[in-house]
Amino acid sequence: MAADTSIDMSLWQGRTDPEPDSDRWHQRIEPLANNAAPGCALLGFESDAGVARNQGRTGAAEGPNALRRALAPLAWHRTAPVYDAGNVRCVDDGLEAAQHALADRLTALLTAGHLPIVLGGGHEVAYASWLGLAQFFMPEASASKETGPEGLAPRIGIINLDAHFDLRDPAHIRSSGTPFAQIADQCQKHGWSFRYACLGVSRAANTRALFKRANALGTLIREDREIDALSLDSIVRDVQRFIAKCDHLYLTIDLDVLPAAEAPGVSAPAARGVSLALIEPLVVAVRDSGKLRLADLAELNPSLDIDGRTARAAARLVHLLTLDN
Repeated sequence: MAADTSIDMSLWQGRTDPEPDSDRWHQRIEPLANNAAPGCALLGFESDAGVARNQGRTGAAEGPNALRRALAPLAWHRTAPVYDAGNVRCVDDGLEAAQHALADRLTALLTAGHLPIVLGGGHEVAYASWLGLAQFFMPEASASKETGPEGLAPRIGIINLDAHFDLRDPAHIRSSGTPFAQIADQCQKHGWSFRYACLGVSRAANTRALFKRANALGTLIREDREIDALSLDSIVRDVQRFIAKCDHLYLTIDLDVLPAAEAPGVSAPAARGVSLALIEPLVVAVRDSGKLRLADLAELNPSLDIDGRTARAAARLVHLLTLDN
């Protein structure tokens, strides 16, 4: 089962400064209303059913509201509006129902002209996010098939900042470890190309079978050990070349891509990881491409967080993603 939760604006609290032009997020974010002008819409996904199925440490269902609290006091540097669109909650083990409910909400937000950013929740959110984007493009793709043999299937690029491929076989069980395999299956079903980049992969955390599957799917792979200050410019260019072959981008950030010292509050903290300072230029490359249609952040687990480090890192990433001036 899935449930929609009402918008709780009481989460948005923080200091108020007396100086002019000193607004913070809690002063500027608005509850999403019908016919709202296009802006950025934050939608929570209260789920860790996929993490539980994946035998991980649960608690990520509390992530969306913790992330809102961390965002609330940050300085406001946008010109366009930001809206709180509430949460979709996974009830018990009703993961598939929750994923479809989130997908439908995302399709509606995209249709209204918003840039949705989903606040997770376990990384099972990725399948729901992609499904919402696919539903948005489906009518266009279906119509195009009538106009020519090649159709105009949407060239959606998925950029995953993650220590894990999340390409496990969903035939066994669908979980936080299977979303991109599920997406690949759906792409094959629709005759769409599967365009996947996974950056920050830990060789220690992914089996040889997963590396083989990723390579067979044509995945752009950059391991955590490859991403450092000396290689960063080259990797940004790799990402830009990947982006150039796509019409639309879906960015998904699993917070376990960060080192455990920066992101302790995740299901599987990274022994090495990729620092926030190195992740940020990759996020900027996606943001500034003009092709970003949807983003999500996954695996924030407040019950495991230390001093709010993970929530603060996640909030900074959302802040960075939404800068428009």
